[in-house]
Amino acid sequence: MILFGDRGIPDGYRFMHGYAGHTMKLVNKDGDWVYTQMHFKSKQGTKFITQEDSNNYSPDYSQKDLFEAIERGEYPGWDLEVQTMTPKQAEELWEQKKVNVFDLTHVWSQKDFPRRKIGELHLTENAKNYFAEIEQIAFNPAHMPPGIEPSADPVLQSRLFSYPDTHRHRIGVNYQQLPVNASRTAYRTANFQRDGQMAFFNQGSRQDYLSSIQPISFRDRSVDLDKTHGHFSGKAISFLSEIRPEDFNAPRALWEKVFDDAARERFVNNISGHMGRCKKEEIIKREIAILREVSDDLASRVEKATGITGYDGISTLRFNGTHNGMAKDQSLRNANGQTKQPSLAGKNNGAPAAGTHSEYEPSSNGKSNGH
Repeated sequence: MILFGDRGIPDGYRFMHGYAGHTMKLVNKDGDWVYTQMHFKSKQGTKFITQEDSNNYSPDYSQKDLFEAIERGEYPGWDLEVQTMTPKQAEELWEQKKVNVFDLTHVWSQKDFPRRKIGELHLTENAKNYFAEIEQIAFNPAHMPPGIEPSADPVLQSRLFSYPDTHRHRIGVNYQQLPVNASRTAYRTANFQRDGQMAFFNQGSRQDYLSSIQPISFRDRSVDLDKTHGHFSGKAISFLSEIRPEDFNAPRALWEKVFDDAARERFVNNISGHMGRCKKEEIIKREIAILREVSDDLASRVEKATGITGYDGISTLRFNGTHNGMAKDQSLRNANGQTKQPSLAGKNNGAPAAGTHSEYEPSSNGKSNGH
């Protein structure tokens, strides 16, 4: 719904917000941590381009607009704001409101967990060499400074592995030695990685293992990783998720409370226009069924725009790739033709249920309060 709404085509990079999306951890010097959501709020405000008007813009419009603004000295900026939540609050949020902090699609209430500004980002200089500074850059969620750690969000966990693998394939095994990707520190990175193409800092004659003859000195860690990572109880399962009623709370709020009448009309025009190109009516009927779980008003408008009557919700449908926790017939609940009961049926769907963090205890000096 974000994609086909007004935010789907922002009027350039300067006029859009940014979000980490995934739940992360903020860790203090005592090793105490809280869950966090990070927001970059545009100081320029937000603007959008309608789908009809987008044909008048080139594919490079956003990049050109940003480049020329910086050249003019109109440096764009964003406020970095965070929402924070203690482990206990995360458990209570699931138990009481069925909001899963490990689900990328679930939204944290800004009333219950208000945003707080902690910094600013300003773009003040354009790249001098596009290939060296842009084409070779390697963004990776596993590149975290001390004090920021990943949560158990399964999509984030997969990206911690897949992004660096992609960079090794696209750029080369030593991509982190390139100036644009190297850390900005007074010292050079020391590890046990050696060789490979373009290893222009191969760490001299030092052994690539922990030697007893020439021992290596380690600096003290600023974070107790055992405390940060070692207190989480969970299970590895074949299917993490199933479609459940709480999955429609955020899109329903978007439709009913965020969109105004004009935005709703644009959304219906956008999505029905794309759906109208679909040659299989069954697909359209199923999509309308999903939209009906968001809002009867939304589904009715799309039915009118497409001329096709959709199903009355998803309770009579089977899905592939995810279980249907809202199916009335038990035989329709399991995905991909499975006959056994889903392992998470009626349980926490991967969320931090009560007792998940039972082994974690913040230090007496730490302030692990989410507000």
